[in-house]
Amino acid sequence: MLLMSALLLGRLFYLQIVNTDYYQVRAENNRINATPIPPNRGLILDSKGHVLAKNYASYVLELMQRDGDDPYKIINRLSDLIAISPQDSERFAKALSASSQFSNVIIRDDLSDEEVALFTSNAYQFPEVQLSAQLYREYPYGEITSHLLGYVRRVSAADLQRLEQKGLRAAYTNSDWIGKRGIEAFYENTLRGQLGLNYVEVDSRGMELRQLERQNPIGGQNVVLTIDIELQRVAYEAFADRNGALIALDPNDGSVFAFISKPGYNPSGFVKGFDTKTWQQIRTSMDRPLVNRVTNGVYPPGSTLKPFLALAGLEENIRNPAWSMWDPGYFSLPGSKKQFRDWKRGGHGQVNLHKAIVESVDTYFYKLADDLGIDTIHQYLARFGFGVKTGIDLPSESEGIAPSRDWKQKRFGVSWYRGDTISVGIGQGYNLVTPLQLAVATAGIANGHSLIQPALVKKTGPTSALPLNISSQHIRVLKKAMEDVMKPGGTAGAAATGAAYTMAGKTGTAQVFSLNGEEYDEINIDENLRDHALFIAYAPADNPTIALAVVVENGGHGGSVAAPIARKVFDEYFKSHK
Repeated sequence: MLLMSALLLGRLFYLQIVNTDYYQVRAENNRINATPIPPNRGLILDSKGHVLAKNYASYVLELMQRDGDDPYKIINRLSDLIAISPQDSERFAKALSASSQFSNVIIRDDLSDEEVALFTSNAYQFPEVQLSAQLYREYPYGEITSHLLGYVRRVSAADLQRLEQKGLRAAYTNSDWIGKRGIEAFYENTLRGQLGLNYVEVDSRGMELRQLERQNPIGGQNVVLTIDIELQRVAYEAFADRNGALIALDPNDGSVFAFISKPGYNPSGFVKGFDTKTWQQIRTSMDRPLVNRVTNGVYPPGSTLKPFLALAGLEENIRNPAWSMWDPGYFSLPGSKKQFRDWKRGGHGQVNLHKAIVESVDTYFYKLADDLGIDTIHQYLARFGFGVKTGIDLPSESEGIAPSRDWKQKRFGVSWYRGDTISVGIGQGYNLVTPLQLAVATAGIANGHSLIQPALVKKTGPTSALPLNISSQHIRVLKKAMEDVMKPGGTAGAAATGAAYTMAGKTGTAQVFSLNGEEYDEINIDENLRDHALFIAYAPADNPTIALAVVVENGGHGGSVAAPIARKVFDEYFKSHK
């Protein structure tokens, strides 16, 4: 007994004297519960102050976890009173498994006024459930800004794991919102704000006794975009029932005026949750509404690549403005019977560089590409930003493909053939670009000296730009040809008729699949196999302040389909920039 008493006294001495600080802290933690208070998320506004993403208050039902409670029995009882969908139950189970002891877990959110009243009148039956107000995200312009803004969702287990790796786990609760795509994701740290804390005294079961202290949250900062929402709306509506992408920007500093990817989606669906049928339709749709076509859609550039090859020819002294060739309507490599056809049956006759751009003569560029060779072509495509990311302030962007010998060897394990270069010359073959890359490259022609970095939020300090190192004389030769594209006789002359300003552009028509020498039959071919329509342009031609790229999927001809869309955007832009 003496020995056991000594051991007991020794243990008491160890617990109460030696480890006093440790157990005092644990006792305080059991007595005091620190409840996070989420901050107001910052607003997203356009360049003129219109709100593109805002918050609204709504009510949620939260389970206050306590020792001895069976959360699923509570949920079953609650479901007899308030509708709880399978999606709600699944989300609750995931949040519960990732939550810490005594933290609140959301059961149902975004309750209607009727549901709030119903629960309030029956709250005495559910002491473990708390009704509280929370802020939700709302996107007033819906599908028009969906790919630009992205959306927020409740943090997932994967999000929490990623935040843990970055040392940011403590900044989020299990029921917090987090930006998942677009501006919401890229500027998450800016929009987010800082959590507040509410310290309350609790009993042994975790029931609140009294409030001890409150640290107010710090709201997130607003993010002001360079986007003009009215221009955005006009551009979106100009596509009518067609899918595609449009990006318009300032060629001098990279500020983005309009950012269209169509079709879009309703971003509020990710906040409130889609029903199973709607989500399945979105996921399986052949139109792929979740793909951001501006930054992640890759397309053959077609004839919109010809201006950049023309500059390569001039810079390398392989061509000069006076050099001309006879175009019979096709081109063949020496010793080969294979004919690379021009889009115009019978050809264009005698063609120099100016006419080759104005009338988009394929044969001229077949010959030019062969004379340049793929190594030189790749060098100039890279100089204009093809094959690399632009660095726009968004979380995801494709590089596209600026083909080269090394690329083909790594991709297919075979050598580059001379015939491969011919197709590259008219923007087909292995060429793949994003609409954003096309717009940035076009801006380089427009300003005449630099490849600018596009930006959705105005940057302070000097604009990030890379010098093109292209002769100003050669730029002037190309610009004159692109101006004449927009005049009678040019491939986009009709789109510029009656404009109160001058513009310069280049049309493009890109094949979706190889014809293998067969005739293209637009009427009888499936719509999803029809050619893409492309158009690049800038205005005013003599002092450009806006440059753009348009891609209309399966639209056919760039001059008749894509160029009129650009005209509507230019008209709206100059109406508000008089």
